[in-house]
Amino acid sequence: MKRNFMYVIGAAMLVSSVACSAQQSKKASSTVPQYEVLNLPKVDLKNFKKDANGAYVIFDGTSLNGWRGYNKEKVPAKWSIEDGMLKFSKNPVGVTNPDGGDLIFAHDFKNFELEFEWKISQSGNSGVFFLAKEVKDQPIYISSPEYQLLDNDNHPDAKMGVDGNRKSGSLYDMIPAKPQNGNPAGQWNKAKIVVNKGKVTHYQNDAKVVEYTLWTNDWTKLLQASKFSESKWPLAFELLNNVGGKTKSGVIGFQDHGDDVWLKNIKVKVL
Repeated sequence: MKRNFMYVIGAAMLVSSVACSAQQSKKASSTVPQYEVLNLPKVDLKNFKKDANGAYVIFDGTSLNGWRGYNKEKVPAKWSIEDGMLKFSKNPVGVTNPDGGDLIFAHDFKNFELEFEWKISQSGNSGVFFLAKEVKDQPIYISSPEYQLLDNDNHPDAKMGVDGNRKSGSLYDMIPAKPQNGNPAGQWNKAKIVVNKGKVTHYQNDAKVVEYTLWTNDWTKLLQASKFSESKWPLAFELLNNVGGKTKSGVIGFQDHGDDVWLKNIKVKVL
C-alpha cells in the first residue's frame, strides 16, 4: 500500500514538473512579439539574362525590372537610374515629397553568389541584405544579415561597435572585415557575398574579409553579443537566429539610410 502511494505521489510530481516546464516554455516564447511575413509579388529569374559566367544580371543599367520597395509594390522615388547606375538620392532632383525605403530584388535566393560595385557619399552609410523576409511593419534588417557599406573615414559608425565591426564589408555589428580595405567616399568598391548551405563569405575589393556559418551555435552566440540579442530585441533574435525561415531563402536588398549611394554591375549566380 505504501509503495502504491509513493508511485502516485511520484506520478503527480512528474505531471506537475511537465506542466511547469510547459508553462515556462510558453512564457519564454510569448516574449517574442507576433509578426506577419508578407507574400508580395516575386519575379522569375528566367526573364533575366545571364553573363558569360552564368550569373543573372539583375541590374543592367537600363531598367529596374524585378526591383521594388521592401514591403511595397513599386520602386520608391528616391531610387532611380543615373548614368547607368542604380542610385539612392537623399534629395532627388525634380521630385516633390519623394518616398524612400529599402529596395529589394523580388526573388527568393537560397544558395548564391551576389556581386556588385558600390560607392558612397561623404559621411555616407548604407548596407546590403540577403535571405531577408518581408515582415509587416518591420525593417528589413530585423530578418537579414547586413553587409555594411560605409564611408569609413567620416561616418561615426566606423568608430562604434566592437573592433571595427561596423566598417565597410563587415557583418554589421558582429564581425569586422579584415583586412579593412574599403576605398574612401566617392571611389568605387567591389563586393561579393557568397551564401552556400549556410556558409557565408564576404569579399571586399577581391579580398575575403569575413566568414561565418548560419544556423549554428556560433551564429547564435554572435547574435547574443550584438544589438540583436534575445534580451535587447527578441523579435530580431528570433528571425535572425532562423534567418531565411523554413525555406532558408529570401530576398536581396539595398538600404535607404538617408545618404546617397551608387551601385552597378549587380548580378547573382545561383549555386
